[in-house]
Amino acid sequence: MFTGIVDHQGRVESLEKTSTGLRVWISCQFGPLDEGESLCTDGVCLTVADTREGAFCVDVSPETCDRSRFASLQVGDRVNLERSLRVGDRMGGHYVTGHVDQVLRVARKDEAGEYFLFGFSGVCDAHRLHLIEKGSVTINGVSLTVNAVNEDGFEVMLIPHTLQRTNLGVLEVGQVVNAEFDWMSKVISQQVQHVMEQRS
Repeated sequence: MFTGIVDHQGRVESLEKTSTGLRVWISCQFGPLDEGESLCTDGVCLTVADTREGAFCVDVSPETCDRSRFASLQVGDRVNLERSLRVGDRMGGHYVTGHVDQVLRVARKDEAGEYFLFGFSGVCDAHRLHLIEKGSVTINGVSLTVNAVNEDGFEVMLIPHTLQRTNLGVLEVGQVVNAEFDWMSKVISQQVQHVMEQRS
């Protein structure tokens, strides 16, 4: 479990297609990482498979490649990194599982002083229910507040700190991002649907 508060940014060092998916080496400024440790990597919960000084390796399954922007990842790309939440840690964002729901596309990027208004499009019907104005959403592993909901997606306003500390600041219109919708909203809606089906 994660919070959507990015610890560091890493950079993709190498990509290797394997018989079981994709092996990715990422450079980072973390202290020692343990093999088997979970890291939220651009919003995807991945397991550290190997380490060396200043870098770690993860294996990405075909399912994850199909559902996330890892299918189009390139050497040199920056990725947002967060270590898993520990008991007693401060909860600065919201509960993030690292299970990407779908990819979205950047539809707009408008400068507003020191801030940027971003619009994301392509939300599928199954997830529109989980978009609530002033609710939470995760983009590339970053916990954000939904500014407004529209027909095809939603908008968020990014503050200077987020623009500097994450890879969202370098996004351009047309690029794809990993999206995870609010976990609590998904659980509640599923349970309500189950109860309604039982009553019908």
